[in-house]
Amino acid sequence: MRILYYNEGENPAEWLPKLAAALPEADIRLWREGDSDPADYALVWHPPEALFRNRTGLKAIFNLAAGVDSLLSLSHVIPAGVPIFRLEDAGMAIQMAEYVTHSVLRYFRRFDEYDRQARNGIWETLEPYQREDFTVGIMGMGIMGTAVAQALKPFGFPIRGWSRHKKIMTDVDGYFGRDQLSAFLKNVRILVCLLPLTAETTGILNLDLFRQLQRGAYLINAGRGAHLIDNDLLDALKSGMLRAATLDVTSKEPLPHDHPFWNNDNITITPHIGALTICRETVEQVASYVHAFERGETLTSEVNRQKGY
Repeated sequence: MRILYYNEGENPAEWLPKLAAALPEADIRLWREGDSDPADYALVWHPPEALFRNRTGLKAIFNLAAGVDSLLSLSHVIPAGVPIFRLEDAGMAIQMAEYVTHSVLRYFRRFDEYDRQARNGIWETLEPYQREDFTVGIMGMGIMGTAVAQALKPFGFPIRGWSRHKKIMTDVDGYFGRDQLSAFLKNVRILVCLLPLTAETTGILNLDLFRQLQRGAYLINAGRGAHLIDNDLLDALKSGMLRAATLDVTSKEPLPHDHPFWNNDNITITPHIGALTICRETVEQVASYVHAFERGETLTSEVNRQKGY
């Protein structure tokens, strides 16, 4: 079994020994420019186009993260018959639940405003928000969205979920499809975006959508930067349509130093750390996928190229 490995931004000295231990029967090599030798599998994150060019004999590709938009952008060099598999959780869901729960509570308790007051030497109690009026709407009810909803339940917020297809979850009001998007958005106080990036979801966070939220709503985008129209967010904040936003993802990463988001007091930026890839858990899951694929088993993590996730 020949495996090609490429993981942008990660140290191969950490990953390759763990992969070798989990897949002892495999010949695993780090891809380098000019490598066109045969491979049965590719284990990748943000690979360059050259890795796949003229590479025949590839049986499957395993994406070393949950998001596959960057990989699908290379579909023109990946043969249509080669299946792509993505990570399912691998320790990321609990991280995302932590990230979103922290952000929701920060806004609910108005800690963002208290932080600003403290920096200006202001000692003043703000009127607390009412829990029953603080509806949290989660866009994207996959593994991440479900984990977020479960984490928020004990706090007693009304919770809504919106997804492409109908999903039933206890204590979560479910909405699905474009036809139910407006009903989902109505009176939402905090909107959480955890959608996959597809042709349908690109630019979905725009002025038209913001207008349908409760005025003065909050946005938490931990999906993909391309979900958001940057200027629409700035306009919505300036007009009071939105009160504040937390962005873990941006249209360009790293976010350029001169981008107006940096200078907006109502925007909190984090450097795409909402759900980091954990080496040990990722290796364990990918190794189990490779073994299952070798046995001819069906994997639930296969990517539908038409849907984009």
